[in-house]
Amino acid sequence: MIDLGTEWPGRTRAGREVVLRFPETELRARLAETRRHLAERDLDALLVFAQESHFYLTGFDTAGYVFFQAGIVTAEDGPLVLLTRTPDKRQAEVASLYDEVRIWLNAEGADPARDLRALLAELGLEGRRIGVEFATHGLTAANGRSVEAALSGFAAIEDASDIVRRQRLVKSPLELDYVREAGRLADAAVEAAFAATTPGAFDTALSGAAVTAMLSGGADMPSGGPLVNVGSRALFGRGIGGPRRIEPRDQVLVELAASVCRYHVVIEHTFAVGTPDPRQQRQMAVTIEALEKVKEAARPGETLGTLDDIHRDVLDRAGFAHARYAACGYALGCTFKPTWMDVPPMIYSGNPLVLEPGMVFFVHIMIPDARTGLAAGLGQTFAIRASGGVETFSALPLQLWTA
Repeated sequence: MIDLGTEWPGRTRAGREVVLRFPETELRARLAETRRHLAERDLDALLVFAQESHFYLTGFDTAGYVFFQAGIVTAEDGPLVLLTRTPDKRQAEVASLYDEVRIWLNAEGADPARDLRALLAELGLEGRRIGVEFATHGLTAANGRSVEAALSGFAAIEDASDIVRRQRLVKSPLELDYVREAGRLADAAVEAAFAATTPGAFDTALSGAAVTAMLSGGADMPSGGPLVNVGSRALFGRGIGGPRRIEPRDQVLVELAASVCRYHVVIEHTFAVGTPDPRQQRQMAVTIEALEKVKEAARPGETLGTLDDIHRDVLDRAGFAHARYAACGYALGCTFKPTWMDVPPMIYSGNPLVLEPGMVFFVHIMIPDARTGLAAGLGQTFAIRASGGVETFSALPLQLWTA
């Protein structure tokens, strides 16, 4: 078990001392791998816009990605440069491997994309080939258009969103340690939500109990949720605003993530309040069967789409083809708001991704049956093991919980 407060010392190329959540050697190895991929793609640099990539490569952790923020990683082993706003400057300087931090200032007519172009010119990248992380919440459509306009005629750019994204799919031993701790805290959060499940209570009380339990144990605020849907809302695939009271006989769908060092574990359970409906008990039995069969099939060398084929087969044979989703989960890892989903990849039929040891996925089996108004949802997070089979990051029983 890792101490959740562990930090490692590091140094930038200029010798500035920093504190990191991963050993510097691990971050440097990730940077070297990124540069190897850049060279293979004949790219001279990568513009990092995904906050997950900033953190994965340098340790830089911030919410400032909601504005314009770009990291520059050159294919050659040169300085790492960050363009950001003033509020993010200090943590970039003391808690990341960025060698230089440049600031763009808020003002009428400010154009950080133009500032980025000037910075790239300083680094000798005019007329070169530059990869850009376009597929990220860290680069809005408006900012992406500004980048394309600023670099038009200056450099050749192409989408390189997959370079760091693909590396992050396979977790290191330390990353898996963080995931294990997140799993422990996710279990505590579900148990706290269940303990708060009483007729007359607002669904928000369950969310509050869950968040308090995980934060008290040393978690970060998760990148989404919790999702607590009560009554007819239990059939929804997303959370919804506005509190709802729990009835004496009711149903509660809980899906939540716990986060440790930004690494998430998601679990999903269904609570029946009062005497459970036998039809809902049967639905839950089907979800348990499907989840267990998916985990049995999740082995190195298997394709990801096979897992959804199993999900579809079990639910269809049980008569729930009308209720199932078109995918049954997604990758998990280090993510920032607005979502804990670390996608792509999604788990859908036909996905050709080959499973490798160290990949982490959340699989959930949802049966929202609009014909009866009953829902059964169940989900676990697991890692692919080199020896075959999975490591599941939850110790909670697979069942219809009765309150």
